[in-house]
Amino acid sequence: MLEIEQTPLKDCFLLKPSVFRDHRGTFLESFSQRRFEEVTGLEMEFVQDNQSSSKKGVLRGLHFQKGKYAQSKLVRTVVGKVLDVVVDLRPDSPTYKKSFKVVLSDENHHQLFVPAGFAHGFLTLSEISVFAYKCDQYFHKDADAGVYYNDPTFNIDWEFPEDELILSEKDAHLPTFKELGL
Repeated sequence: MLEIEQTPLKDCFLLKPSVFRDHRGTFLESFSQRRFEEVTGLEMEFVQDNQSSSKKGVLRGLHFQKGKYAQSKLVRTVVGKVLDVVVDLRPDSPTYKKSFKVVLSDENHHQLFVPAGFAHGFLTLSEISVFAYKCDQYFHKDADAGVYYNDPTFNIDWEFPEDELILSEKDAHLPTFKELGL
């Protein structure tokens, strides 16, 4: 059974699969299209799967795709533990500019559904993480965008020493929310 909970952000859901454990290991159903649509009322067709690996302290984000290429994502941690953060960037949403964060790990097996129009990022808390996400749109380089992870507009506590964060050159120079003009 897949438990699906609404987060404090509109259209953003936390998925908690039942995990079956025995002497061999674990088994879980990570996604059910039927169950997802039944609970959320959203029809989703995922067309691309992505995966990354990161070492402790790596912060990836806050990323999103603009316009008609905006992506909805279903994200999870296959190995390790991350702090996952989303920000609602949809101006017509009642949760506009609000953020939500949750720990996703290979122990809790939780997943986060990130709707189109949200910025998304994560910080690796374990020695290594393998992070996977399903997308409902293909990646388009020209639509690729982001906002600075520590933008004061969102006031996100990443719960990690800032001087130990590892950022890509691109992420270190993302624009602020104000500079984006959203």
